Amino acid sequence: MNIGFIGTGSMGRAIIPLLIEAGHRVSAWNRSREALAALQGVRVLTTPAAAFQEDVVISLLADDPAVRTVLLAPAILDSADKGCIHIVMSTLSPPLMQELQAIHHVNGVALVAAPVFGVPGVAARGELNIMVAGSPTAIATVQPLFDLLGKKTWRMGDDPVHASIAKIAGNMMITQAIQSLGDASALAGRHGLNPATFIDLMTQTLFASPSYQRYGQNIVNGSFEPGFTLSLGLKDINLAIDAGHRVNLELPAAQAVRANMTAAIARGLGHKDWSIFATETVAHSADGSDAP
Repeated sequence: MNIGFIGTGSMGRAIIPLLIEAGHRVSAWNRSREALAALQGVRVLTTPAAAFQEDVVISLLADDPAVRTVLLAPAILDSADKGCIHIVMSTLSPPLMQELQAIHHVNGVALVAAPVFGVPGVAARGELNIMVAGSPTAIATVQPLFDLLGKKTWRMGDDPVHASIAKIAGNMMITQAIQSLGDASALAGRHGLNPATFIDLMTQTLFASPSYQRYGQNIVNGSFEPGFTLSLGLKDINLAIDAGHRVNLELPAAQAVRANMTAAIARGLGHKDWSIFATETVAHSADGSDAP
């Protein structure tokens, strides 16, 4: 397939080599040209609009504002090839996804939402979990790409919003897992139990899942080189809380997590892995801010 790629951050740079190795022809646009320099075999596009002249467009922009600036403000969908399929792999708000769906419909361009679970290292191995929603016909056409990039494709239905909600809710659950890992390891440590011993026990028994294992090791080792940055994590928890408000649903655990994320970013940690916000439990205890 001829694939136009929009947004070559860390996840995009992990995915594109897999597409090229499989024989697909990839053209890419990124706001910063430096991010394209290390990608071999990629044709550089001068505008994002050019990507919509290919068979498939994959956009992996950071957030709602980036999507509005790059895709909506220039109205580039107005001139898109009617036969192309646009795969949105970003984590976007439900209202923006609804807006995108309407604009794509007007312009006769198929839209497939396909956010993923997995850090760039997982993406580079083609082991993502991909949540997809949209036209069944369009999904069937691009399924070979999902098979290449992920270990499983999870169908969320015909409405692209549902894939976004699945990703937002899932990321909310991960943040709460991180919070519980931080709290529990701090409790174990205060009572003289080696936190690493405790985390190893829990992540090999009751909570034997990749997220608990990955982030538990980050916490006990104090190693927070980013797979997914705290700043992006805060964006996603804000999306979850806002999505709850839109349906009159309070999410108190998410709000507690957001407070710790915000505090960690205020300490200049936004560029670190998002699991670093779990250290706020220890920081608050140390300065006495949670004392009765």
